[in-house]
Amino acid sequence: DVQLVESGGALVQPGGSLRLSCAASEDTYSSNCWGWFRQVPRKEREAVAAINTGSGRASGRTYYTDSVRGRFMIEQDNSKKVVYLQMNPVTPEDTAMYYCVADARFGCGVLADFENWGQGISVTVTS
Repeated sequence: DVQLVESGGALVQPGGSLRLSCAASEDTYSSNCWGWFRQVPRKEREAVAAINTGSGRASGRTYYTDSVRGRFMIEQDNSKKVVYLQMNPVTPEDTAMYYCVADARFGCGVLADFENWGQGISVTVTS
């Protein structure tokens, strides 16, 4: 089975920036939709962003939850092998475990039902 591998997690100061990366373990893997979720201990998992990477008219369209819109940007590199989450500026409320997701079962969107999940990577925003 394909694995999604996140990288780039770190401890960063409020107001700073961070870029998370996600790559599939197989070079031939492709997905119609990629996204990011995050979760804080004892809280519900939160959808953060998604990008339509299919071949339809919505290809390239991005989706964001309100709390990150205008601060975060999801993008896919030209090789289509890596998806990034650019976070700038970050706030302490962005502290969470971030999960890369791919393969939306019923259509792409920030709340899509994703089939594949990464193991997660930690982001801590603190001064």
